Amino acid sequence: MKSFYKIVGALVVVSLLRVGIACAQPGDITYTLATQKVSEYKKAEWDIKLSAPFTNPYDQQEISLDMVLTSPSGKPLVLPCYFEKGDDRSSAWKARFTPQEVGVYNYYFSLNNKGKTTESAVSKFTAVSSAKAGFLHKNNLWTFKFDNGKSFRGIGENVAWESRSFEDDQYTYDHLLPTLSKNGANFFRTWMCYWNMPLEWKKVRSTKRYTNSNEYFNPGAVKRMDELVNLTDSLGLYFMLTLDWHGHLMEEGGWKNSPYNQVNGGPAKTPTEFFSLTSAKQKYKNKLRYVIARWGYSTNIAAIEFFNEIDNAAFTKQDSILIPHHYITQWHDDMSRYLKDIDPYKHLVTTSVSHRDIEGMNSLAYLDFNQKHIYKHTEKIPAIYPDYIENYRKPYVVGEFGFRWEDADKKYAKEAIFDYKRGLWYGMFSPTPILPMSWWWELFDDEHMAPYFKGVRQVSDMMLKAGNGKFVQVDVTAGRLHAQGVKCGNQYFIYLLNTTGEALTSVISLAYTGNDKPAGKVFYPSILKTGQIAQPKVFNGQISVPGFKLDAGQEAVLIIAAN
Repeated sequence: MKSFYKIVGALVVVSLLRVGIACAQPGDITYTLATQKVSEYKKAEWDIKLSAPFTNPYDQQEISLDMVLTSPSGKPLVLPCYFEKGDDRSSAWKARFTPQEVGVYNYYFSLNNKGKTTESAVSKFTAVSSAKAGFLHKNNLWTFKFDNGKSFRGIGENVAWESRSFEDDQYTYDHLLPTLSKNGANFFRTWMCYWNMPLEWKKVRSTKRYTNSNEYFNPGAVKRMDELVNLTDSLGLYFMLTLDWHGHLMEEGGWKNSPYNQVNGGPAKTPTEFFSLTSAKQKYKNKLRYVIARWGYSTNIAAIEFFNEIDNAAFTKQDSILIPHHYITQWHDDMSRYLKDIDPYKHLVTTSVSHRDIEGMNSLAYLDFNQKHIYKHTEKIPAIYPDYIENYRKPYVVGEFGFRWEDADKKYAKEAIFDYKRGLWYGMFSPTPILPMSWWWELFDDEHMAPYFKGVRQVSDMMLKAGNGKFVQVDVTAGRLHAQGVKCGNQYFIYLLNTTGEALTSVISLAYTGNDKPAGKVFYPSILKTGQIAQPKVFNGQISVPGFKLDAGQEAVLIIAAN
């Protein structure tokens, strides 16, 4: 049975009380648990009604409502709630909470209205177990880990936005995401910007999907984000939500229409002031609070990324500094700390650069992993991870890569597909929890590349199972073939790629510490076929596979098990 509680605070006692009638006063809170069965790792929702004065219900300095909980293990939690509709006489709010523990939770609501706090009486609910895995968190350099302890590696691509007004309307979440999911991908990255889920944008461009709005948050963006979260939950897909992109702060980009620009009623005169002014930071914190309050419950939001390629706003094309780096670094420190403070689930937090680092940003404690984008140099991907990991001691992710960054011209499709394939494998055999994510999703959808993820996912699952989420890189010699190797448990996985224009036959060898006679096979990911290889030979601490042949452009994964 649904629980219904009413808390009346700060009542003025009048003679009407003698006949059982009370006058509603500012601060009144009534709420209903709308979810009949509360389950671990699933959303529970409360409908809340307030009687409280406000001008802007999204400005937390004016009004804010929190759900304060104590978990079954005694852990204190604070969940932001969000405004849905109404006015200062009667307004509707919601709380969306995902339990991470099984058992009895105690909770109450706390309203802060212009510095005055009103608290409800304590109530309780019970969360039962479910088969879901929970939220993703840092684990090691190679994997993330769910609440239930299961290891995870992200395999997918960018789907940064749905079709713009000048593009074919087929590139939608409703088409692209089910296609990824059914072919083994488990991850993607998407943006909020003035043409895609324009949460803060009053003026939209390059889109027929959204319209201009004077609302504090664009209603069309809110609706589509709700739909996206529900869709990813149904598909079992996890995603990185990019809250902003570099063009927002560029004069030739979005700054002239930016909700932070003073000419549009915002607090900042310049992009630098976006990062430096306290009032601009407070406005951004209002957005972060709303994102967590409305969508933070989603276990499918794997990571929250502040900016796409912030260096492209910080530098000119000639690498002169436009925005002083210390402002950008301090802003990211402030926002990542704040986001961790208000997020009871502790989502992974990150930001990204294109190719130029922002001084001090990679070392920030509350950015869980660093990101860089690689174009026209996919061959450099394996070498990028060691230096960053050694310098900053945190996971590293190639958030975008591709044969070209300029456009998705189909005359380059052959080269782009070759890059698409090898980029995934270069990441698979490198210390990163998210495999490199290709750009130009429209081109690869046209080229029907999604089925290629099946082989990548198959090998990834084998690795995770064999090593229980642990990976050790091993050196491999393979003549003129590109070769990378890892050891997971008692199995060796070796990626081989022929980047030459001719067929090659090579001896594959690597160090071996086992005592038993190993068994081996070869997997061809492009055709999803497994074949036999010559019996591996063990001599003087080495395994060698003789006479292994690969045609020009062909790739293969050797799997050698120590029996």
